[in-house]
Amino acid sequence: MTQRMALCGSADLINSALAVSFDVTYEARACAAFAVRYQDRVYAYLNRCAHVHMEMDFQPNRFFDSSGQWLMCATHGATYKPETGACRSGPCRGGLISIETSEADGIVYWHTGPNLKPPES
Repeated sequence: MTQRMALCGSADLINSALAVSFDVTYEARACAAFAVRYQDRVYAYLNRCAHVHMEMDFQPNRFFDSSGQWLMCATHGATYKPETGACRSGPCRGGLISIETSEADGIVYWHTGPNLKPPES
């Protein structure tokens, strides 16, 4: 059974701008995650590059390249499609791990799943 977890206000996410970071438990491990808005839709992913599992942002909550069109790993330069997490270029081994999101009444939510839970308290 999935749960809907409140993440932030809808106005906190602006197209191709700063992300909102949050913590999750993925496959029984604590992980950082992030949500961004791209072309008026919200997308969320684990904050770990598909090339080497390390956090991607070059400054806190900055994931978009200078064009605002691609998510980029600051360490290796791999770029990913914001709407799917698929690798576009650079050293990638697959794509980003996506997290289901929804938006209602001015609130952005992320959804738990079989391998994805709220952070351990």
